[in-house]
Amino acid sequence: MLLQPAAAVNTVEEQRARWEWKRSRTAKELVKTEQKYLEQLDLVTTYFVAILKAKGTLQPGVREAIFGVLESIHYSSQILLLHLERGHLGLGLKGFCQKLELYGHYAENLEQAKKTLQILRIRKWNCLWISGPPSLKILAGIPSSPVALLLFIALMAAWTSSREQLKKNKSFCRFKKLQESRPEFLGWQLEDLLPLPLQRLHEYKYLFRDLMENTSPDCAEFQHLARRWYIQEGWLMEVPAKGEEVKRKMFFLFSDILVATKPCHPLHPLNSDKFACQAVYPLNQCTLDKVFGHTQSQGGLLSLIFPHKTLLLMSSNQEDINNWYLNLTTAIRRLQARPTPVHQKEDLTEQPVSSTEAPTVQEMCQDF
Repeated sequence: MLLQPAAAVNTVEEQRARWEWKRSRTAKELVKTEQKYLEQLDLVTTYFVAILKAKGTLQPGVREAIFGVLESIHYSSQILLLHLERGHLGLGLKGFCQKLELYGHYAENLEQAKKTLQILRIRKWNCLWISGPPSLKILAGIPSSPVALLLFIALMAAWTSSREQLKKNKSFCRFKKLQESRPEFLGWQLEDLLPLPLQRLHEYKYLFRDLMENTSPDCAEFQHLARRWYIQEGWLMEVPAKGEEVKRKMFFLFSDILVATKPCHPLHPLNSDKFACQAVYPLNQCTLDKVFGHTQSQGGLLSLIFPHKTLLLMSSNQEDINNWYLNLTTAIRRLQARPTPVHQKEDLTEQPVSSTEAPTVQEMCQDF
């Protein structure tokens, strides 16, 4: 039965009302969780970073190894929350996307931060002379010479340095325990708080996606939200059209493009843990179809048709192929519902990208 014009209008209005309700709910959740996140970052920047910097308990290099760019992340979240609380959602997210690179640097440093904290927790050093300076007796049997004197001086310097470092380690351990005992920490330890930025980044992914999906293209905020953002990444098998060998590639899905990459050489001095870009496919020119995988089978095959190429992407994981299909469908539908120009870089090949650094995350929120 065909809908009458009035009924059709009512249906559209009802859909817009549902979108607005979901969008409002997500916006409130974003503000509430951002406030909580900022409170937790405050604990680290106020009771650890600022005090350690003022007291000089740790050498700058050691302090940097533990906290990295946490202060910059804290500041960017303060600015974001300020915009969110004033209702400037789109403006806040636009500025925040320009700072996402900080999360990549922080992620790269987190493992080093954990190792540094483990080293600082060691209270006893396996040094034979830690209880006292080296004695001239250790030179017994060594012919008296300038070399022997230099050896003794070197040992004295090593003992002095080790003893001083031990004092600083013990001082830091006492300081850390004291700060963690504050009621504001609610039993959290520094090790529990350091991973928070990466956990929050994972939450941003779903909150921002929900905001975008429930924001009408006619909304003033849409232009701020509708820039490039990261959606999904994962390994897929590319099935060639002419019987060539199936190739396993890492794909990165953004709001307007699909990026195909291959791992950099494992012996590369700088990019061994990154991926080299092989191709960039604009989604506003894509027609998507699920060739098979409609039932609860073992995986599926997706067909992505572009003006000058057809991609056949396969996965043996049913849930994985369903997620790719859903996210690709949503991204393509939104782009084609309101076409926007997407400018491609001419030279994108062989540019290394990483699957974990936010790094590349800044590019996720910018146009080509």
